Amino acid sequence: MKLALYQGPSPAGDLEAAFARIEMLLSSAARAGAGMLLLPELFLPGYNQPTLLPNWLQPLDGPCMARMVGLARAAGCGVRFGWAERHGGALYNAASAIVPDGALLAHYRKIQLFGAMEHAASQPGTTAPPVFDLHGRRIGLLICYDIEFPQHAAGLARRGADLLLVPTANPAGFAHVPQALVPAHAHESRMIVAYANRCGAEGGLSYGGGSVIAGPDGLPLAMAGRSETLIICDLPAFGDWPGSALSARDRSVIRSAERR
Repeated sequence: MKLALYQGPSPAGDLEAAFARIEMLLSSAARAGAGMLLLPELFLPGYNQPTLLPNWLQPLDGPCMARMVGLARAAGCGVRFGWAERHGGALYNAASAIVPDGALLAHYRKIQLFGAMEHAASQPGTTAPPVFDLHGRRIGLLICYDIEFPQHAAGLARRGADLLLVPTANPAGFAHVPQALVPAHAHESRMIVAYANRCGAEGGLSYGGGSVIAGPDGLPLAMAGRSETLIICDLPAFGDWPGSALSARDRSVIRSAERR
């Protein structure tokens, strides 16, 4: 399976510009043979945009999702994107996975909210992160700060996930997350972890870039710098890493991590 990962600036509430960028990225990813495009956290309408959210919020069956379904189907490439979801009277920091035929395969609401803005603007999710099958992979979903809690990745590994997709909006000054924590959790849980960050600035918040796809050996398969980047990565078969199968010791480590 080939995975496309986009690191770029926030559309900052310009939805037409955002959808035009997504259409271009999906087309580029499909031409490169990718089966899924991973976009950053809250790509729609933007991460640091709390004043825009009340006027933008849409439900899961709203026009935003319908438009994303159409773009994925037209390109023949799946997309995993972060967005602000309205459900009843609540706002959630959500992410959805759409497959190339346009079907909604998975939906997830961020559990571990980070910082004053997120806690003031949204509610934490209450449902376990999903796992779904695509192109011979078992794929799990988390969002940003979730990956810094090892029990979440460990739990997905125990449910059979061998690829974890993580959209993020990691600020500058937290380079240890993509450089150390993400590879460590990939190795602990014996999975590939793809971590898609933003770059540039938005509303006074600067992003750190550094998006990474880490293998189950903890080493990077691909890594971005601080600028706009589209990574196309051919993900090796899970068994291609020595010791990739979970041993009894591995399972014990995962159980221990889940109890933390």
